[in-house]
Formats: sequence, structure tokens, C-alpha cells
Amino acid sequence: MIKNKKLQEIDLSLNSLVVFRKLMTQEVILPLRGLLDTETMDPVIQLRLYTEFISRLYSQSTNLTDYIFRLICEDENFYITAKARGEVVDPLLESCVENELAILQRLARLHPQELQREVSYYGVLPEWKISDINFYEAYMERVQNISKYGYGKFARHAMFVVREGICRPVLHPDPIRMSDLIGYQQERDAVRENTLALLNGRPAQNVLLCGDAGTGKSATVKALVNEYFSEGLRLIQLTKEQLRLLPELTEQIYDNPLRFIFFIDDLSFSADDNSFGTLKAALEGSVAARAKNAVIYATSNRRQIVRERSSDRAGDDLHRHDTLQEIGSVAARFGLRVYFSEPDLPDYLALVSAIAAQRGLETDDEALAAEAERFAQGIGGRSPRAAKQLVERLIAAQSEPCPEVTV
Repeated sequence: MIKNKKLQEIDLSLNSLVVFRKLMTQEVILPLRGLLDTETMDPVIQLRLYTEFISRLYSQSTNLTDYIFRLICEDENFYITAKARGEVVDPLLESCVENELAILQRLARLHPQELQREVSYYGVLPEWKISDINFYEAYMERVQNISKYGYGKFARHAMFVVREGICRPVLHPDPIRMSDLIGYQQERDAVRENTLALLNGRPAQNVLLCGDAGTGKSATVKALVNEYFSEGLRLIQLTKEQLRLLPELTEQIYDNPLRFIFFIDDLSFSADDNSFGTLKAALEGSVAARAKNAVIYATSNRRQIVRERSSDRAGDDLHRHDTLQEIGSVAARFGLRVYFSEPDLPDYLALVSAIAAQRGLETDDEALAAEAERFAQGIGGRSPRAAKQLVERLIAAQSEPCPEVTV
């Protein structure tokens, strides 16, 4: 078989990668590399490599250029980590990066027909798109704004959970935005201002959002992360049992130019709970548990985050009493405490009316108010969550088809 000189040159140049070398092990790139070797290739193997490449590419994107550039942006290599730390990079390394981006750009702009000519198959083969992206200019723009874009796994995703000690992205996070939230403006503004301080490099406080259930404490935190994702804000959610991992996780993001919220939802402790010790150390600013680019946000349905049982109150056990006092003091160590209280009846009805207007629910005001109070009594309280549930229920009822009448 006759060699395709262009493909052979691209294949050879890919072997020279140093900074972006890990990209060559990506699952989409592997069969593509196989196709570039056109010197001696069985036609069946060619066809299998082509379709395997397309299958893997389509699972990520239909645009080869966009996909490869995304790999570049998410690659965590020694060049980008040095730039993120603000280090001066040797001109030799800068030149190496520029050259490698040119190589990868050439690969990313391959036309489908250039590879199809190497496949001895006369049927219809699927194709892909390419884009006109200047890899070097686009990548350098990201490097200049690394505190907003980030790198590695934190580049594309906003929210993360911890599994086996590793931060893993939430692929389908709650898309809620601040504009979706109604009421509690003063409370949310306090949390927003603290978050902006973190993003702008000013001293930021650890925050405890406490109060009644269903008032939008967790929604506020998630909405802020969605709101300021493009400014470099990320969220890492921890369970109470994972608090022991906090020092290790902090070390992992310590030099990252992004800003992080360690989020603990529905935090509470009991008297025999030892996990508050790690949290207490973090809140007190322990060297091993606090970074300048991270804060702790926690929500609790209890003002003092202490879950006290009747057995906790029984007897005069001095040790138990001291333990309860120590746990209760954790709340006081949050620099900012914001209380979300259940609304009174007029505020609750105004909340229901505002949510109904936001969702486009058409109904009589008096009838809506009466239904809102009945619904709140039925579920045991007034809250934004109850108001939202009521409106969704009424919308669903309006959309149900009228039953057929049989004569």
C-alpha cells in the first residue's frame, strides 16, 4: 500500500509530544493513531479502526477539533500547574508548548475524506465536523485567565462529590440559578457577598446556613455555584462521615487557582459523634485543614447543629455534658451564620403568589391563598419548598386532560 505522507508525518510528530503526551492514551485518540499508520494495513483492520474511532468520538462530540481542544484544556500537566502557581516558565518549555499545540491542531483539523481514502470500503462511512480554532491563541487565553477556567477535571464541571477519597464530577448537577429563587433576599445577599469575597481574593468566612427545613438553604449554595462557575467557583460536597478527608482534599486543591466551597448539607451531631473534631480544626484555620482558596459552607435544620436525644439529657455525666458543649460551640466557629426562618402567613402567601407568577400559573388569587394555607396545614408547615410543591401540583392538575363523558 502507498504511504499517505501527510498522515505519516502527523503520526510521527505525535510521538514527539512531551507536555501533552497523556492525550495519546485517550480512548478516542487510540484508534485514530492506528489509522494514521497507512504503510501496511489489512483492509478489515482499517475499517474496524475507523468505525471504532467514530463510535468513541460520537459518544463525546461530533466535532473532532472541539473534542481535542477540550482534552488539551482539561489536561493536567507540569506546564499548566506551574503557570497556575504563578511560576516563571523557561522559554524552552514555552516554545515546546507552542510547537505541540501546532501538532495537535493539525491532527484536530483532519478532514474525514483524508482518512476515508485509506479505508478500502465502498459503502457509506460516517463523518465528523472540524472547527477553525487557533489552538495556541485559545490555550494562551485560558492560561492568562487560569483562575476562571481552571485545568484538569475542575475545568469543565462545577460540582463534585467524593468517592474513595477522590473528587469526582457530578455529571448532571442541579441547574438552579439565583434568579429561580424567590424571597430571603437579605439572607442570600449575605452569602453572595461572602462568596464574591472568596472569588476576588478577599478574606472570606466559613458559612453556616441554618434554620427551618425547606427554606432554600442548600438551593442557595448550589445556585451561587452555578451563577459564578464562569468566574472560577467550584463546589465539593462532603458527607459528615467524610469530614476526616478534609485535610487531604484541601491539599489536593491547595495550589489550584480556582475557588472552592466544601459543602456539607444537613449537618448535625450527636453527643457520641467524634467527627466534629475535624470540622472544628478546619473552622479554626488549622494549617493542615484550611486553604486560602477554599471555604466551608454547611446547612443545618438546627440552629445549634446538635441532635440531642432524651438520653443525652439524662443524668449528670460530666463528660457527656462537656462533649455536648464542645459540639454546640462548632456553630459559633462559623464566621458567618445566616438564619432562614419559616415565613409567617402573609409572607408565605406572597411567596406562593410569586412562584405561581414565575411558573405562569393562572388562578384566582383568593382561591390560590386558600389552597396554599390548606396545603401548608396538610404537610405540617409553611416553607418555600411547600409553596413550590403546591404550585407544581396545581400546574399538573391544570394540564390533565378532561375526562371523557359517555352518553
